[in-house]
Amino acid sequence: MDIAIGLLIIAIGAFCQSSSYVPINKTRNWSWESYWMVQGIFAWLVFPLLGALLAVPAGESLFSLFAHAKMLDIGMTILFGVLWGIGGLTFGLSMRYLGVALGQSISLGTCAGLGTILAPVMLNFFYPEAHHLEKLTASVIIGIIVTLIGIAIIGVAGNMKSQSLSEEEKKTAVKDFNFPKGIAIALLAGFMSGCFNVGLEFGSSIHFEESTDMFKTLPATLLVTLGGFMTNAVYCLYQNGKNYTWDDYRKGNVWMNNLAFCALAGMLWYSQFFGLALGKGFLAESPVLMTFAFCILMALNVVFSNVWGIILKEWKGCSSKTITVLAIGLATLIVSSFLPQLLG
Repeated sequence: MDIAIGLLIIAIGAFCQSSSYVPINKTRNWSWESYWMVQGIFAWLVFPLLGALLAVPAGESLFSLFAHAKMLDIGMTILFGVLWGIGGLTFGLSMRYLGVALGQSISLGTCAGLGTILAPVMLNFFYPEAHHLEKLTASVIIGIIVTLIGIAIIGVAGNMKSQSLSEEEKKTAVKDFNFPKGIAIALLAGFMSGCFNVGLEFGSSIHFEESTDMFKTLPATLLVTLGGFMTNAVYCLYQNGKNYTWDDYRKGNVWMNNLAFCALAGMLWYSQFFGLALGKGFLAESPVLMTFAFCILMALNVVFSNVWGIILKEWKGCSSKTITVLAIGLATLIVSSFLPQLLG
């Protein structure tokens, strides 16, 4: 029963994340770099900080926690957050060129597989005595492979979509649609985004022993998102200067609207890792699912992002054959989420 509850919580978080880019479409008269910067403040600073505070017992503070943690773990958690920030930055661009559905599918699918594998490999390099590679059991590897197969099938559907639609139809669905450019960016985004899970693993010891199991990973999540915010802030502020878009922040007539939707987007985005933390608290009896939880989250993100893609009519005009291939890919991802537990 606990496992079912844990998976349900992760699924809710995945749905929220997949919905986070919908409010951004409601921002008005701001450039991409301006709304990305403001939603990032909420997604990577404000809400992660509030979440981390839930893991602080009475009489303690986050400052004291970080001050007494290993400097190597702190540094590596933030460093991989910085690297993940590159993935988060290109992740936004992938959706600009591919749309919500296909952009998230390729990026998150790559992130799911690499993030799950990279974490034990990197930790084993620094802490070989902990035998982190033992987490990569046969059932976990099979689950990752099936996940990547599902992503590949969705990628095929995306290519079929690209070839079947006219340029006008592509632009109607996604304004800046560019399949070759979008795929390259999405793969880079997925590779770098996998660093998030590596950062979480390096920060797994950064918590108070008295903290509830459901909240123990939230301080590490704050450190990872802090690193990611640094990367994105530098790029967005550079783009503000390059494109002369500083005036976006002075447009008083749209501030309340844009701030509200950016805050909503940030809250929805953070919900995925808040849900991951809570969900893993119910998966403690299954080491396989604990290792595979990040992959499950990313796979479900892809499923729900394609649901939004259908709602937003990004697949409108595609043939029934293309939709069938897409459905097969989504079904494969859903199966991959439960496969490791069944095999274990």
